[in-house]
Amino acid sequence: MKFTVFNKIHRDMGARMVEFAGHEMPLEYSGIVNEHLAVRKYAGVFDVSHMGEIFIKGPDATKLLQKITSNDVSRLKTGRAQYSCFPNGNGGIVDDLIVYKIEEDRYMLVVNAVNTVKDWEWINRNNDCDVQLENSSDKISQLAVQGPKALKILQKITGINLSEIKNFSFVKGEIGSICDVIISATGYTGSGGFELYFHSKDGIPLWNAIFDAGKEDGIKPIGLAARDTLRLEMCYCLYGNEIDETTSPIEAGLGWITKFVDYKDFIDKERLWKQKTNGVTRKLIAFEMIDRGIPRHGYMITDKNGNKTGNVTSGTMSPSLKKGIGMGYVKTEYSEPGGEIYITVRDKSLKAGIVDMPFYKNI
Repeated sequence: MKFTVFNKIHRDMGARMVEFAGHEMPLEYSGIVNEHLAVRKYAGVFDVSHMGEIFIKGPDATKLLQKITSNDVSRLKTGRAQYSCFPNGNGGIVDDLIVYKIEEDRYMLVVNAVNTVKDWEWINRNNDCDVQLENSSDKISQLAVQGPKALKILQKITGINLSEIKNFSFVKGEIGSICDVIISATGYTGSGGFELYFHSKDGIPLWNAIFDAGKEDGIKPIGLAARDTLRLEMCYCLYGNEIDETTSPIEAGLGWITKFVDYKDFIDKERLWKQKTNGVTRKLIAFEMIDRGIPRHGYMITDKNGNKTGNVTSGTMSPSLKKGIGMGYVKTEYSEPGGEIYITVRDKSLKAGIVDMPFYKNI
């Protein structure tokens, strides 16, 4: 079991701790709904130090990333970030990730904690270029400060003009008297905010500075449970649910991060191009419950006659919409928004309606 630098703080604050991706992490502090709404209305702090950070450096760094990721890394300028995925050579996804261009020929890849070792091995296996790799996951910690008041709170403890950091951009500087912090606007909640990457030894002073600055604005610590409900309201994919080794980015609605340009050859390019041009047999959808009930991962999706059409990948009772919501894969002919599907919940067939993504914009 691994422990983040904030482990004692979580325990002292009364967090319910669980094992997640080999780390002991806070599931919740004051309750999922309370924490969820705090992020939607005010600001919340997530310990996401379990995430993996892999650095790629060298004159062929861009060349390697063009090969192993689906998005077009050549379009990145220094100080910009990009959402992407690693195609696995069999039509599936090794992992999804964010690529940060730190400087010319140097990148930081932020990967899912559960896949850090697998990703590291995958990158090394495909490294046929003059590229240096460094797994810094155990040296770097990360806090996500999310919510409409996040900018106001963090601005109190930095001289950097945070309003100038646009979506999927980042700067490196001082915040909370801690130097060399990467301040990034690449959130996972849909409520705005920033992610902070720093040396683990600086974690506790930075945590304290953030919470001191946020006292008047209702800042709260947020656990993994509310992080999941927040991302689900935004229809963001979660590895192991919406995407995995058996799902393609085209099926998952991630065609926008899969760039078919002449100058970029990447793993699975031909296979994924065929899916894009010929269509796929299943698609990821979003749905809201019409009948009363809460959908959960793995529940069966059927048509009105009880014929199976797919499965739920994620589901919850939405704290913002106050109704059951979910995502899942269904046969393509059943995937149009406005259509009706049925979710099998404890042997009962409950009606649901397919809706446009994301849920949160509909409030």
